Amino acid sequence: MYYAGIDYHKRYSFVSIQNEAGEIKLEYQIPGNHPHLFEEAFGRMKGEVAVVYEASFNWGWLYEVLEGMVNVKSITVANPYKVRLIAETQIKTDKLDARKLALLLRLGVVPECHVPDRQTRARKEVLRQRAYWVRQRTGIRNRVHRIIGRQHGLQMPQVSDLFGAKGKAALHKAVLPEPDNMLLRQNLEMLDNLDKVIRLDEAQIKAEGRQDRAVEIAASVPGIGLVIGSIIATETDGVQRFLGPERYTGYCGLSPSTHSSGGKTYHGRMMWQCNKWLKWAFIEAAWIAVGCSSYFGGFYRYHRGRGKQANTAITLVARRMGRIIYQLLMEDRLYEERNFSPAALI
Repeated sequence: MYYAGIDYHKRYSFVSIQNEAGEIKLEYQIPGNHPHLFEEAFGRMKGEVAVVYEASFNWGWLYEVLEGMVNVKSITVANPYKVRLIAETQIKTDKLDARKLALLLRLGVVPECHVPDRQTRARKEVLRQRAYWVRQRTGIRNRVHRIIGRQHGLQMPQVSDLFGAKGKAALHKAVLPEPDNMLLRQNLEMLDNLDKVIRLDEAQIKAEGRQDRAVEIAASVPGIGLVIGSIIATETDGVQRFLGPERYTGYCGLSPSTHSSGGKTYHGRMMWQCNKWLKWAFIEAAWIAVGCSSYFGGFYRYHRGRGKQANTAITLVARRMGRIIYQLLMEDRLYEERNFSPAALI
């Protein structure tokens, strides 16, 4: 058995291969990350090779390249932050990083990242693309608000949503002084294009989500529809891999960091090392749930009554939603609405 550490970069990689005794058998740089050069490197070893590299930009591409190689027995994707904690050095080079990874793999102490299957990775890309377009749309809408807000004497209809049917019709009819008129037309055209691609992405997300039991379970919780439910189910990718609800909410970035020493315990900010897509999805869902669910609405008002700020209270709601979804997924059942009781928290 051989152990290979790869220091993976965007335009090149460095490979270090050790045997079971820790002797370095091969080291060299792979320019351009050409797949045949990886295959050539591992093909020189007369035996199976276990490979490790850190999760980084476009890590899935290299994973798929290595999957197709005959003598690659296993592929481990390492958590870069935890690897740094274990084996940080003052002297850092590509060669030393590759050696360090190969050594950790040989010793069996690599902090692994979860690797979804290829289908799940493809679903994630669609979901994240849709989220990216939504953020772009929000930014353009804010620019439209700014353009409209700086006009003098412009009469606009009183609508709850400026970008609803009535508001959009008024925006298209509005005549502004130049250059604001040109800027408004450009922004409206971009919004129309973004609306089209978002609808296309959402159509695919919903079609796949209707066939997924985990999405069905997540979407049964108030405030969560098929799109947010798909994000939660896909980014979770099997709740059984978490040892408990606390681990799951920590992964979602909904649990505070904790420092306990000398009999004193302090809770700090929310964990920054988390799945940011899950955190965003749960926070978004929580804001909706407090307005349409008696349970989550009561939970939110209870914490507001305790003096918690709105953002803190909504994070507590999101954490509760995460714990509930963890339990529902573990038990494979749908959500059942109940009334909130503060006594249940005691």
